[in-house]
Amino acid sequence: MKGQVGPVPGKTTHAAPLLADHAQFLITTAARAPSVHNTQPWRFRVGRSGVELYCDPRRKLRADPLGREMIISCGAALFGLRLAVRGLGYLPVIELLPDPNRPRLLARVRIGAAAPVTRAERRMLEAVPHRHTHRGPFEPGPLPAGLLAGLQHDALAEGAELALVGGDLAYRRLADIAAAASRMDLDPRAQADTRQWTRSADSRARDGVPAVAFADRAQHRPRRRLPQRDFDLERGLALLPGGGESPSATAVLLTRGDRRADWLSAGQALYRLLLHATSTWVFASLYTQPLEAIVTRNLIRDRLALTGNPQMLLQFGHVCTTHPTARRPAGEIIDT
Repeated sequence: MKGQVGPVPGKTTHAAPLLADHAQFLITTAARAPSVHNTQPWRFRVGRSGVELYCDPRRKLRADPLGREMIISCGAALFGLRLAVRGLGYLPVIELLPDPNRPRLLARVRIGAAAPVTRAERRMLEAVPHRHTHRGPFEPGPLPAGLLAGLQHDALAEGAELALVGGDLAYRRLADIAAAASRMDLDPRAQADTRQWTRSADSRARDGVPAVAFADRAQHRPRRRLPQRDFDLERGLALLPGGGESPSATAVLLTRGDRRADWLSAGQALYRLLLHATSTWVFASLYTQPLEAIVTRNLIRDRLALTGNPQMLLQFGHVCTTHPTARRPAGEIIDT
């Protein structure tokens, strides 16, 4: 996706009226990003020359003391904001972590020069309302030719890497680690996070994981499907059916470093490749639980001989129906 990092060249006198007229579109598009437990841990401030993105530590998980997953989620929202600026026909100009004295300020996005929207960007914009984290059954069939290579290019374009997990030995190693990590569901902190951020069928909340989006883990799990987080906790809330076909591909999203800037890159890469996949009706299951402990992340890196730091596990497959989760309205996440 077109854009640039650094100060805005030249004058941007057009920015103020543009931002005022399209603030709702910009923030709504950004807020459709994926976030851990659908916590939506972001806030925005729309100024005369650009939009500032802040993290919201009040929405950080107890199992995420460093805020890694929170910042990855905010990085995804940053990509959504960049894509929305492109949808208006302008280049976004991005400043990452612009003020060390304001750690909650993660990025500032300004309006740059006019530039036509590309076909790929238009397809991603069209995919925004449909994209969701998929925890249900997959449909049979191979992925579109060239899609995985395209997703790897997406990750590289955002300063990350998408490593495919091929072969039975590599998959078994990953699955064994993920299965061991799934025992973290018994951790009181993890259970408290799950209870706080899961919603019953009759809930009107516009955040958290709704019952229609998770299944009872006692149901049949297809071969080569990594164990999913236990959102139900024996409460009988789960409404998503189990079964289905095995995923068509498994991958690990990596970054070279493991600091705040790298976590922002991981989030931007994640949302970019997910929208690309969704534009072909391929969806992904995301696995964060095995990566919550740095010891486990290092174990996955070493056991799979990866060249970077694991930030997200993904499994891809075809899906015929979508159930996007609710989002808070723009008015709730914009600071004046």
